[in-house]
Amino acid sequence: MTKIIAIANQKGGVGKSTTAVNLAACIGIRGKKVLCIDMDPQGNTTSGFGIRKKSVSVTIYDVLMGKRRIGEGIIETAYKNVSVICSTSALAGADIELVNLDNRSNRLKMQLLTVKNDYDYIIIDCPPSLSLLTVNALCASDSVLIPLQCEYYSLEGLSQLVESIKRVKKNYNPNIDIDGIVFTMFDARLNLTNQVVSEVQKHFPKKVYRTVIPRNVKLSEAPSFGKPVIYYDKTSRGAEAYEKLAEEMLTRHGVTDIKPKPVKKRLLGSAKI
Repeated sequence: MTKIIAIANQKGGVGKSTTAVNLAACIGIRGKKVLCIDMDPQGNTTSGFGIRKKSVSVTIYDVLMGKRRIGEGIIETAYKNVSVICSTSALAGADIELVNLDNRSNRLKMQLLTVKNDYDYIIIDCPPSLSLLTVNALCASDSVLIPLQCEYYSLEGLSQLVESIKRVKKNYNPNIDIDGIVFTMFDARLNLTNQVVSEVQKHFPKKVYRTVIPRNVKLSEAPSFGKPVIYYDKTSRGAEAYEKLAEEMLTRHGVTDIKPKPVKKRLLGSAKI
């Protein structure tokens, strides 16, 4: 059964796109077919997979506006079992245009009905706001993965996001739930980090992932090469962390075959499309 997960946080710069790209890649090498949907006008997930935005003819904007079918926008990446629906800056105006359209909150959900059974996981990278784009993602999803940076403002953003999810659950999608909270840019040497972790664990004891994502140079470098970190430097701390996160998530979802499958050598090269 397909699992649709929105990666969301109303605060920017917390690692949403990094998590979308690397989690998708790590799930893909475990033999699961993944569709990654870039719902952020910045298009970081698109470029994170090495896709040149100027070369993309059908984007998620076209899909939401009803100009094209979702299947026409799916691009197979160079990375095992991972496909992407891309975003460009044209998506920035979608919120204004969606206001006047029918079923404005469910347009992504309706489109996904035609392709969801082709994938084991659909991962949606949301913009850093509760816009109509994010609402579309939440209405289409089974659950929400929340990347959380260990700082005070992130705690404020978490409470706002949880309230937003509750509103969506009440008014649009009664089945949505929080998949989990994953700490990003983690540095155990900082007192604030440990304070934030303690506070979140106190309020969400069953939702916090054991795996944390550390600050890591390779994680920062990989997007400039258009590669998930597992393909850029599989021995790095960042790659190891996302592999563990993928395994922990699959285990939570009751998946038993979670060991990585062999990757063809050609995938270790440049993946610019």
